[in-house]
Amino acid sequence: QVQLVESGGGLVQAGGSLRLSCAASGGTFNTYTMGWFRQAPGKEREFVARIAWSGRFTQYADSVKGRFTISRDNTKNTVYLQMNSLKPEDTAVYYCAANPTGEQYAYWGQGTQITVSS
Repeated sequence: QVQLVESGGGLVQAGGSLRLSCAASGGTFNTYTMGWFRQAPGKEREFVARIAWSGRFTQYADSVKGRFTISRDNTKNTVYLQMNSLKPEDTAVYYCAANPTGEQYAYWGQGTQITVSS
């Protein structure tokens, strides 16, 4: 059973930065596509970014492109989300997820709250 644990959330002022981490255990992390998603109050969960198992391919939602960077360290079984130039509309619970087969995200973390004050 794959377990994902996010950390690094908190309160930050608009324009500030945060880095989220997601530590994986119980699976073969270095074969998984990893993703970050978020869910704001009253809204559906949305895709933020993803990274291929090798780290060579990344993809971002238009809303975060140029501000957020996803990366991974397969030696530490950890994926990161560096968030810069944060905006109040980035406020949400952020989740990391693992896609072991390339078809769907089968494993999810518990989420970490990001609050951006204006």
